[in-house]
Amino acid sequence: MPICGVLGWPVRHSRSPAMHEAGYAALGLDDWRYQLLPVPPELFDETVRGLPGAGFVGANVTIPHKEAALALADEATGSARAIGAANTLTFLPGGRIHADNTDAPGLIDALPFDPAGATAVVLGAGGSARAIVWALVQAGADVLVWNRTRERAERLCAEIGGRVVERPPVRADLLVNTTSVGLQWGEDPFKALPLDADALHGYPCLVDLVYGSRPTALTSAAHDAGATVVDGLEILVRQGARSFERWTGRPAPLDVLRAAARGEPAAA
Repeated sequence: MPICGVLGWPVRHSRSPAMHEAGYAALGLDDWRYQLLPVPPELFDETVRGLPGAGFVGANVTIPHKEAALALADEATGSARAIGAANTLTFLPGGRIHADNTDAPGLIDALPFDPAGATAVVLGAGGSARAIVWALVQAGADVLVWNRTRERAERLCAEIGGRVVERPPVRADLLVNTTSVGLQWGEDPFKALPLDADALHGYPCLVDLVYGSRPTALTSAAHDAGATVVDGLEILVRQGARSFERWTGRPAPLDVLRAAARGEPAAA
């Protein structure tokens, strides 16, 4: 019985089990399973190395383990090494562990346009921002990075690419929120971010990596401003589809994964 899972701490909020299991069912992979793997940082290495012996073929990795996942891998894609983090582990014959980062291509897959030549503003300079900035730079976008702590943004840009800004410009083709602002329901994003609701009129497309059971205040304001919105669940679906395909060797049924991630009934 092939098993996959998601490693995180905490991880009980993850939509990945519902998403992947729905995909298995849709493709008739009835013997495949996917499960939550709540693992504290101090047990991460030991736990991951024990997964192949328990029947695991792969694992998604979320906060706070993405850097540790890359560090323990025996081999990794060039993108994972450039980003400095991995969110997808594949267990190979002989006990070897392969690391990849599907956050970066997942973003590009989710965008409604080709970002080559576009101006993109990225809010935040954490682990998720590294993948987003790398993906956009590689795709040919002009990437501007804002972070509350400028030094962290400068370090990211020196290692990944992009340019640091004191404040976002009044207009750009794309705005990406990689901060945790909006994770708490009722939180006003405009108190913590360097823009207000009116400023969203200058951004025709917004990507918000935060997701929950309802739209965030930022995505709602962007909708009101007439922007095209890509929410965190769509990013989850796109990066998850790539790991699904790596492990199963089958094309991911995107509509099925998306419906499951959103808690919607699958189309008949």
